[in-house]
Amino acid sequence: MYHYTACGLDNVWLTNGYVEKNTVYGKAVAVVNADQLHDLLGRELIKKRAQLTGKELRFLCVRMGLSQADFAGLHGVTEQVVSTWERQGTMPLANDHLTRIYYLAHISKDTPLGEVMDRLKTVESPVHQKIVASTDARRCWSSRVTDGEAALT
Repeated sequence: MYHYTACGLDNVWLTNGYVEKNTVYGKAVAVVNADQLHDLLGRELIKKRAQLTGKELRFLCVRMGLSQADFAGLHGVTEQVVSTWERQGTMPLANDHLTRIYYLAHISKDTPLGEVMDRLKTVESPVHQKIVASTDARRCWSSRVTDGEAALT
């Protein structure tokens, strides 16, 4: 078995799916389809019963393409707080749960949850928006969102 720490996690062991090679710099290991393996690891992390560790949090952030600043913005905290969570390996339980939901949204791009996640990543400041709702001939509701200043048509 190979102790796979290159992903940033200390608790991953591979029974196969890797090739050991000798290079001029020493022994090297190539992992087969590493991106798929990392997807699998992320799914396992969000299912685990214990709270996420700092390394697990960092792993999920990297998989979602989030910097500490991006992640801090999603949680309404500062980068320093996120850095502390990563270093100390603990974060409030609500943030742990929210992180798992964010990751689930990230891997579920075809769902409304994924759309919400994409929108949350772009939120930087409050914007006054109008939700314009209307019914059609069958009395089914539909809506659209406009900037607060946009003229309604």
